[in-house]
Amino acid sequence: MRAALAMVDAGAALIDVGARSTAPYLDTDVDEATEAGRLAHAVETLAAKLSVPVSADTSRPGPARAALEAGARVINDVSTLRDPGLARLVAEHSAGLILMAAPARLEGASGRRRPPADSGRPSPVTLVKRLLGAGLRRAAQARIPRERIVVDPGIGFFRDQVLSWDAWDVRVLADLRALLALGRPLCVGVSRKSFIGAIVDRAATSERLPGSLAATTIAVMNGAALIRTHDVGETRDAVRVAERVRR
Repeated sequence: MRAALAMVDAGAALIDVGARSTAPYLDTDVDEATEAGRLAHAVETLAAKLSVPVSADTSRPGPARAALEAGARVINDVSTLRDPGLARLVAEHSAGLILMAAPARLEGASGRRRPPADSGRPSPVTLVKRLLGAGLRRAAQARIPRERIVVDPGIGFFRDQVLSWDAWDVRVLADLRALLALGRPLCVGVSRKSFIGAIVDRAATSERLPGSLAATTIAVMNGAALIRTHDVGETRDAVRVAERVRR
C-alpha cells in the first residue's frame, strides 16, 4: 500500500498489480485459486484507498473475475486475449483492457519452448502488429469497445525467436510507430527490462534506471501514450520532456 500511494503521489495515472510473475523466463507459476485469492485481496485493499484506477495483471478468467469484483477497472492481459472466457469477463464488467502481444509457443519433445520452423519469419514489429491485430479481432468478437483498449508490444516477452531477445526488443522499440496503424494507444513497459541490462551491462535491475529512462524517452518519441514503470517520478520527468519535444 505504501508503495502504491507513493506512486500516485509521484504522478501515476494507474496502478497495475499482479499475483504471479508473467516473465517468460521464470518458472513461478501458481494455481488459479491461489492467484485469484492473492489478486482479489490486493485489488480490494488498493481500490479502497487510491484515487486512480487499479489494473489487474492476469490472463486467467478466475483471477480476473475475482479482481474485477474486488474493484479492478482494467485487465492487463499478457496472452493477447486468447482465452474467450477472459474476453467475456472484460466485456461483461465494462472494464478497460491492456492487450499485450504474446508469442505463440510450441512445445518440443523435451518440453522446452521453441518457435515454429519457418524460414519466412516476419520482422519483429510486423509479427507484433499481426498478433495485436488478432487480439483486437478477438476483442471485437467479445463486444469489447475499441475505445476501452490499449495495445502493448510485449517488450521482454519474445525470448525464442530468430533474433536474440535483446536485439528483438530494440528492433520493436525502434519501429514502434508502425503499431500506430492499429488505431489504438500504445502502452510500453521497458522499466528495468533485461534488454536494457544487456545493453548497459547491468545485471542488477536496481542499476538500470538511466537505461530505462532512455528507452522510455525513445518509446514516447515513437508514439507511446502509456508507460509502465517502477520509478514513477523520474519516468514522469522523462515523459514530459519527450512529449514536449514530440509536440
